[in-house]
Amino acid sequence: MRLDLVLCRLRFVRTRSAARSLIESGHLRLNGARVERVAREIAAGDVLTIPRKAGVVVIRIDSLPDRRGPPAEAQGCYSLLDRPGTDTLAAAPETNGAQGTRP
Repeated sequence: MRLDLVLCRLRFVRTRSAARSLIESGHLRLNGARVERVAREIAAGDVLTIPRKAGVVVIRIDSLPDRRGPPAEAQGCYSLLDRPGTDTLAAAPETNGAQGTRP
């Protein structure tokens, strides 16, 4: 299945054209390798690294979705490998509201 279609069906983007833009930006990785081709084939077991506004999401594709269904159905097709706050890859940058003050 095409990568742009998978991103859309897994609800990481709203449309295939948005998926195309994300892929062509060159920031998406498939199994650790940079992807720039929209028509790249993807299969179950592949690992995707997806840039998001709040950080990075690393997922493993467990099964390919048949359609763009409800979010619960889409989330059943992949596993999060890098949970926010547990690893340095997906952790949001720490902000200290008291910066510049002494303890």
